[in-house]
Amino acid sequence: MIPSPRQTQVEDSSETEGARSATGVTEDEGPSRPRLARQVPDPEVPAKAQRRKFTAEYKLRIVREAERCKEPGEIGALLRREGLYSSLLTAWRREVEEGTRAALRSKKRGPKARVVDPRVKEVERENARLRKRLEHAELIIAVQKKVSALLGIPLESPDDEKN
Repeated sequence: MIPSPRQTQVEDSSETEGARSATGVTEDEGPSRPRLARQVPDPEVPAKAQRRKFTAEYKLRIVREAERCKEPGEIGALLRREGLYSSLLTAWRREVEEGTRAALRSKKRGPKARVVDPRVKEVERENARLRKRLEHAELIIAVQKKVSALLGIPLESPDDEKN
């Protein structure tokens, strides 16, 4: 069997590059090993992705490493190695510039706490107080109706006053 030019290229490139080749086949696998025998990542996507959380120490370490990068492309290599986006690095740098360790802590996501006006609290307290007084007054009226019924005293209804 005559090797195709592609197979020859793969063999040549693996010799010049050591264990790596452009096709992703290592020397261990070699051209004789079938491609399907390699580990294939599971294509199943989780139902809900987990949000990554970074500690303050990790953020600070990455910012310090980025500050030490002097050559072009070093920061990109750092970000690729750590699996980070450049926007994260920018935000972390801003937080470090603010100078507070509290800014580096993980932030809670979700709706912000509502600030309630003190007048609203006062009105709610008064409303609760008036509700209790109303319940008390209704209880007294109910007792008066029962007493008048027991004593046989007819109560005047608002309809009787009109006549």
